[in-house]
Amino acid sequence: MESSYLKTHSEGILQERIESALGILENCRLCPRHCEVNRLEGEMGVCNTGRQAVISSYSPHFGEEDPLVGRGGSGTIFMTHCNLGCIFCQNYEISHLSQGVSVGAADLAQTMLALQQRGCHNINFVTPTHMVPQILEALPEAIEGGLRVPLVYNCGGYEEVDTLRLLEGIFDIYMPDFKFWDGKEAARFCSAPDYREKA
Repeated sequence: MESSYLKTHSEGILQERIESALGILENCRLCPRHCEVNRLEGEMGVCNTGRQAVISSYSPHFGEEDPLVGRGGSGTIFMTHCNLGCIFCQNYEISHLSQGVSVGAADLAQTMLALQQRGCHNINFVTPTHMVPQILEALPEAIEGGLRVPLVYNCGGYEEVDTLRLLEGIFDIYMPDFKFWDGKEAARFCSAPDYREKA
């Protein structure tokens, strides 16, 4: 099966999605927080992320579900910061303490290609919600460089429907971690009382 982003790219749809996604950064509404800051100018909202993508680490990962891991691992890219900010986060250093390096589109594309070259069966973006435009922006160069494996959207579930629509025909695998049913608990642990409705 061919990764869906290849067709989206060849039909010119990917470029349209990139432009739409980058436009959202000007008055950011990527997630349900609707911070409305101008991330293109370096302003930051709840996710503490500006114009550039920030990566904490990347490597073949063998701790995901078996179908993702296979023999070569899931090519996991841990994105720094988060739109949810749960106080119990297992990746607290990454999500809360800004552990990571800012990268441009070319570097992110090369990261994807490096994981594919190491034999990973997919590219697994962990906590991608607040960096959707940057991920999309890196894809054309990665595709031109030979990227062919499917993309995984491994998120915390606190998503904006319009942002998810931008990803149709690009990501093949969605893996949300549903965290709360009770709005009071969601408010207490991540200041998102509307979590259940948005997830």
